[in-house]
Amino acid sequence: MAASRIRVLIADDHTIVRSGVRLLLEGEADMEVIGEALTGTAAVEMAQALQPDVILMDIAMPGLDGMEATRQIKQKSPDIGILVLTMHRSDEHFFAMLKAGASGYVLKAAETNELLGAIRSVARGEAFLYPAMAKRLMQDYLSRTPANDDPEDSPLTPREKQILRLVADGYTNKEIAQRLVLSPSTVHTHRNNLMRKLNLNTQHGLIQYARERGWVRGVPGEAPLP
Repeated sequence: MAASRIRVLIADDHTIVRSGVRLLLEGEADMEVIGEALTGTAAVEMAQALQPDVILMDIAMPGLDGMEATRQIKQKSPDIGILVLTMHRSDEHFFAMLKAGASGYVLKAAETNELLGAIRSVARGEAFLYPAMAKRLMQDYLSRTPANDDPEDSPLTPREKQILRLVADGYTNKEIAQRLVLSPSTVHTHRNNLMRKLNLNTQHGLIQYARERGWVRGVPGEAPLP
């Protein structure tokens, strides 16, 4: 008796994407497309009605976005595997979708065999991350090691920690310069040094680093942090 096919629901508001993915999957003997959702709301409703094995979920859709749709689907049907298929490469989208419950993350620029492999992995209950995204997850994991959580082992100087805390609390370079009696260019230099030392390339990464260490404790308008 032949094994049952992987039942896939495609959630994407772009017709050409849905048509292309459907054509690709229908050429695979072990897969079948059981529905197409144009919005996040429709994806949630169809997930409950059809109970697919895997949902290919776009992030940016009209109304309810893919992130919230993923969260709602996993709350109601935790066994449904959700594979993000998106053009978004940002850390913010990547980590937010994993937190919402996605089991995999594939870029629309991926090769067809990577997408097919990802669908099969998620259908088996495994995780699949596009190589570039897997590297980001590894970097995030390494930044959470106990050694990095110990202030004594931090590579940052006291001044850099002070500036990082203010950055994480939402202050601009100009505001930080005023509070610490520094020039804006000096603050800018410190921020660049922070990113270099921590191997980060976005402000979100700096904020996340500070939050993980419990350094976010001020709000704009308060006295400068020690």
